[in-house]
Amino acid sequence: MVTISTIETRLVRLPTRRVHKWTGLTEPIGQYLLVKITGSDGTVGWGEAPALKDWGGEFGRYFGESTAIVDMVISRYLAPAVTGLEIGNPAMLHKHMDAVIKGYPYAKAAVDFAYYDLTGKVLGVPVHMLLGGKLRDIVPVTHSIGLLDIDEAVKEVVKVKEDGIKTIKIKVGVDPDRDVAIVKAIREAVGPEMSLCVDANEGYTTPGQAIQTVRRMQEAGLIYVEQPVMGIERIGRVARAIDIPVMADESAWNAHDVVQIIAQDAAQIVSIYTTKPGGLFKAMQVSAVCQAAGIICNVNGSVETGVGNLANVHLAAAAPAASLSNVIPVSMPAEHQNGRIGGIYYADDLLTEPMIFENGGIRVPDAPGMGMVVDEAKVEKYTISL
Repeated sequence: MVTISTIETRLVRLPTRRVHKWTGLTEPIGQYLLVKITGSDGTVGWGEAPALKDWGGEFGRYFGESTAIVDMVISRYLAPAVTGLEIGNPAMLHKHMDAVIKGYPYAKAAVDFAYYDLTGKVLGVPVHMLLGGKLRDIVPVTHSIGLLDIDEAVKEVVKVKEDGIKTIKIKVGVDPDRDVAIVKAIREAVGPEMSLCVDANEGYTTPGQAIQTVRRMQEAGLIYVEQPVMGIERIGRVARAIDIPVMADESAWNAHDVVQIIAQDAAQIVSIYTTKPGGLFKAMQVSAVCQAAGIICNVNGSVETGVGNLANVHLAAAAPAASLSNVIPVSMPAEHQNGRIGGIYYADDLLTEPMIFENGGIRVPDAPGMGMVVDEAKVEKYTISL
């Protein structure tokens, strides 16, 4: 049986297509840590930690992980704990990681992704099969509009619509008047057939402010409002006061958080990450709890490079509860972009080939492992010092 032989890390920085920000974010996207696991037979698996120091849970319940912290946790704790483990048993992988150090889900997720990639390649099956099977051949993609000026946002959404994207997420939570104005402007620009949602990233100061603001947006026909305020109890107050469904994101990191959301009837939708619970293995647990409770989900993330985004695609393909459009990139190397901006956040990427975009979504790879080849020349090109 193939075992884990070595675990290496590499910090990369991809050039962004434009600035992409949301409420509370103070550092640029795209400077993330890659993990490379080599098996005892020489097979290689890749993972990624899209760690951001500003990204954490409510009231300090979960905390930001910088790339330097992730690198230290992997090298000092996780790598020694899992080196020598056999591939094909993610439950055992997580048992060893959780035993050696509590928390640090982004560090554990990066190792988890690489382990699944390695396992799939050795066994000759795609990762979605290891997760229980592919439910969707194409996973729909939502394009996220960051905190842009209204004129710039309108110009972008028109092009995004031309590129075939069918759902747009608008970052809000800065100023109610601005937020209402940008939602109205985007609806007018894209017409009635485009699905729109908003994400405040806990930006509204009180449930009352969130309720008032969302009610002013209602005529735009939003499909959901994501994390309007901080706190499970407080988003529940918003959810009970408005007709538009509320999605929990910062409030929903793992399966236990979802149990609390269900108990308090706080949200109708949960945003599942591959990273927040600590990897694909535990993300499927989140999906299972949501499915049992009748909560629908999407797959969301921190604008991963192609390495981490492959994990998003496989989760979105296999998780039964993930029936909504997913806020994930359409990962494409520079030479394949050809002026496209729908789903594109970086000017280049780390895959040798582009993800296949059709009918508003990404076609799920069926090759072994994550199903696409990492371009090690690009990894070398974009490597920077820790």
